[in-house]
Amino acid sequence: MAVSPDELKESMRCWTTGVAVVTSKFEQELQGMTVNSFISISIDPPFVAVTLANATRTKNLVDRSNIFGITILSVDQENISDRFSGRIPDGENRFKDLQYFQLDSGVPLITGGLAFFECDVKFKYPMKDSTLFIGEVQKAQKNVGSPLLYHNRQYRKIKE
Repeated sequence: MAVSPDELKESMRCWTTGVAVVTSKFEQELQGMTVNSFISISIDPPFVAVTLANATRTKNLVDRSNIFGITILSVDQENISDRFSGRIPDGENRFKDLQYFQLDSGVPLITGGLAFFECDVKFKYPMKDSTLFIGEVQKAQKNVGSPLLYHNRQYRKIKE
């Protein structure tokens, strides 16, 4: 018998991850959400994966646009993570007064992040409560700095 969702969540809190924001754009609509489910799955072809909850506006926009962006957050961007993690009510514009830029696809990427990826959706795997998206990276850029980490429901920093 499989573990319960609560058991899995409790155990996964032991896994330290980086923090990223997934964004998408369709026509004039922008959406984004904080994730720690972002991974690189292949270098050649350049594929990354992210899982998005089915009930989110961001997942619905990725479904419509078939593109998404990833911004890996830097150590000083906790407020950005909070903004896109649902601590701002659903009806409010998470991009208001936020500095962001675009590369070729027009997907918003958050200024000050450590790395940026523009992706075309290549595969979708629907599950009960979420969808796994596999995207082919079309553009990637990086900055210098330290990452924002997440462990046991708290932000963490690398001690240098």
